[in-house]
Amino acid sequence: QVQLVESGGGVVQSGGSLRLSCAASGFTFRNYDMDWYRQAPGKERELVASISAAGGSTHYADSVKGRFTISRDNAKSTMYLQMNSPTPEHSPEYYCNASVAGYSVFCSCGQGTQITVST
Repeated sequence: QVQLVESGGGVVQSGGSLRLSCAASGFTFRNYDMDWYRQAPGKERELVASISAAGGSTHYADSVKGRFTISRDNAKSTMYLQMNSPTPEHSPEYYCNASVAGYSVFCSCGQGTQITVST
């Protein structure tokens, strides 16, 4: 059974830092690109960052470049998102996703981890 479980969310002050984790199971993690998405109430899910299967290539949305860092540990089947100096714009719900050639294959499908950035 495929599972993607996010954790690490919480309340963080603007200017602080937080690290999200996505633990994967039920599939061969190292064969898939991985993505972090964000979704605000009433808005479409937005791609925040992506990392290639081997971890050698990353991509970031303009709104998080220089603030967030995506990484992965294939030995632990876990992906991370280091969030430095987030702003309220970067709230609230984060989801992870596995993809191949830009196409979503597995998702956490609604579970997510909640971020609240306080000023």
